[in-house]
Amino acid sequence: MTLAADGSAGQAAAGARQAGRLADPGMGPGTDPRIDPRLLAALTAFGLDAAAAPPPLTRDTPTEQLCEFIGQAEAGFEGLYEALPNELPGDDDDNVTYSRESIQGIDGNEITLHIFRPAGVVGSLPCTVYLHGGGMTILKADNKVHRQWSRDLAETGMVVVSVDFRNGYTAAGLNPFPAGLNDCTSAVRWIGSHRDELGIGKIVLQGESGGGNLVLATTLRAKQDGQLDDIDGVYAMVPYISGGYAWDQARKLRELPSLVENDGYFIECQIMDLLVSIYDPTGANAENPLCWPYFAKVTDLEGLPPHVISANELDPLRDEGVAYYRKLLGAGVPVVGRINLGLVHAADSIFRQALPDVYAATVGDIRRFAYSL
Repeated sequence: MTLAADGSAGQAAAGARQAGRLADPGMGPGTDPRIDPRLLAALTAFGLDAAAAPPPLTRDTPTEQLCEFIGQAEAGFEGLYEALPNELPGDDDDNVTYSRESIQGIDGNEITLHIFRPAGVVGSLPCTVYLHGGGMTILKADNKVHRQWSRDLAETGMVVVSVDFRNGYTAAGLNPFPAGLNDCTSAVRWIGSHRDELGIGKIVLQGESGGGNLVLATTLRAKQDGQLDDIDGVYAMVPYISGGYAWDQARKLRELPSLVENDGYFIECQIMDLLVSIYDPTGANAENPLCWPYFAKVTDLEGLPPHVISANELDPLRDEGVAYYRKLLGAGVPVVGRINLGLVHAADSIFRQALPDVYAATVGDIRRFAYSL
């Protein structure tokens, strides 16, 4: 891969191997030879094997209509998550205990923390603070997929705290940036100040997609606020961090060609741009690294704790994860990069039954990282 002058993961247009929709604009998951066949079977069962079509509206659509569409999209994803056959042999709910804690955020709002702990284990354990995906805009912290993910992490010997931060969109109203980030910051500060009560030692922030954005942004915010002692490590999966889903094609190809190569593979750029328009309605934060960490500078990154950045081969977001990994390296931050071959966006955390070995490997790697700090 040839790096662009700014250190991003862009490929030189000439001479680069073409794959996905760069090789064939009509390609989708069902015709891409790189995909894991087990994942393809799972996608096909839900009619997700073709490239997703662009939405019938744009960010210039009146807010009421835009919110109606976002609400329908959220209902669709929540329905998929509920319908996925994610059970595995040996599952035992008694292996993990669950409790809830309500705290007050820095904006005066109430934040629910979902706390998972391995049953029968005493003493101090590493803590994973889990921030769920959904483009910082949709999906619940407490749904079937996110709940199982938290339980599986806890079963490996960690305390897991899943944060029910404010989404950019809710049926009751909108919560644009920095509402969700403020909630995540509040939660991490509370967890850091209650280590003894929670029975925890090291604290790792972990999240996928929009949650990947929030773990990176929360860490950048902690550095600005002098609160890095609350964060011992960061594990960002398939991070949604550029906000560049409506860039013109020339810029996408120059900086983040996976936005073209894998567009419509499980997630689609124009729909992601609608989420951007909810999260940052005016575009005033288009290059604010607390909103879009892709734009972090070396001075923002220097001195941060160890990171893992994990990206998936068939994900439109792949190259922004790779670009952030390169920036961390350039800033001298201890960082490990992972590329999961054959997978669409977040497949290693969503498709538990279809990809049990891949799922287990990802859970195990998070546990390894937490225990290595």
